[in-house]
Amino acid sequence: MRFGDGTGEPVHIVIHTRKAERAIALDPSLGFPEAYMDGELDFIEGNPLEFLRIAYQNMGLSAAHSITMRVNEGARKLFRRLQQINLPGKSRENVHHHYDLSGDLYRLFLDDDMQYSCAYFPRPDATLEEAQLAKKQHIAAKLDLKPGQKVLDIGSGWGGMGLFLARNFNVDVLGVTLSTEQLTVSNQRAADQHLDNRARFEFADYRALKGPFDRIVSVGMFEHVGLNHYRTFFEKCAELLSDDGVMLLHTIGRSYVPAPTAAFIRKYIFPGGYIPSLSEVMPAIEKSGLIVTDIEILRLHYAETLKAWRERFMAKRDQVVKIYDERFARMWEFYLAGSEASFRWQEMVNFQIQLSKQRETLPLTRDYMFEAERQLTTGTRPAFSDAAE
Repeated sequence: MRFGDGTGEPVHIVIHTRKAERAIALDPSLGFPEAYMDGELDFIEGNPLEFLRIAYQNMGLSAAHSITMRVNEGARKLFRRLQQINLPGKSRENVHHHYDLSGDLYRLFLDDDMQYSCAYFPRPDATLEEAQLAKKQHIAAKLDLKPGQKVLDIGSGWGGMGLFLARNFNVDVLGVTLSTEQLTVSNQRAADQHLDNRARFEFADYRALKGPFDRIVSVGMFEHVGLNHYRTFFEKCAELLSDDGVMLLHTIGRSYVPAPTAAFIRKYIFPGGYIPSLSEVMPAIEKSGLIVTDIEILRLHYAETLKAWRERFMAKRDQVVKIYDERFARMWEFYLAGSEASFRWQEMVNFQIQLSKQRETLPLTRDYMFEAERQLTTGTRPAFSDAAE
């Protein structure tokens, strides 16, 4: 069967089994990637990203067009809260599923600092390393940091953000993670960089922490909180934050109406994960006592980040197969392509939400952000005084 007028880039797929045909017809959002993972579907021309471009550009933002798709998506939306009961034990299990994969896998496609979240591209030709450094600078500028402050990093990953803040702002950082793999790497990096007197990392759930902290930063963790727990999250952050404190939340979000997590992502990549619309986040913030002081929407930055990851992953795909197997490599190939497609042609964006407890905590204009970012990018930050150290 042929579709289109022949003017676009050709994508040629072959479905090998009747089982795959039925699965795709009944539930394409899950059946298609599963068929690809299992080798029951192959690409003769093109690849998953090019296929998804055709699909998304022809379906628009609302992808559930057939009756079957509408029924499936309706059921997933109805039961999405049941899929996100992320109590502490379940949260640890969900994190282990994805973040405790072999560190060798992530080193194949991430930047040198192991940043596994949306980069910030100050110019179109920036490298992944430049864009990830720019992301850390961009976030740090919004925190309005002062030497000697106590900083909490919720969901600290492999430690890159916490170490960056400790090194450049002379602050004391506590990073918390539920990944044993990330914890080991983070503390080893702190020791290797002689920053273990300024940055330490612990295996802890944010709900068990005690404050206060002058600053809180959370990058790429909120996606795992779950819709049921938004109010708990922000109320706990308000409790942990000092009266004159500042928080910066960086998370994936939707620019469209709320929708359930993609079935493939929920089943194979991020169990318990959920991507919110801004309308789902704001009510929880308003009830927590925190004040929204700034919101920025990053639009295509994650699409470019994922493009870089996917290209690096595909260049070393043979090594992925050696670490795991062919089915795993296909699963991750589809995950990276599908994620890039959702940011490039669907409704996915990133939110950066700045919060405080008091109106007067931060300067009246945003000039302080621009100046701090300029100093970081040009290397002109003032040296710390002996008193501050």
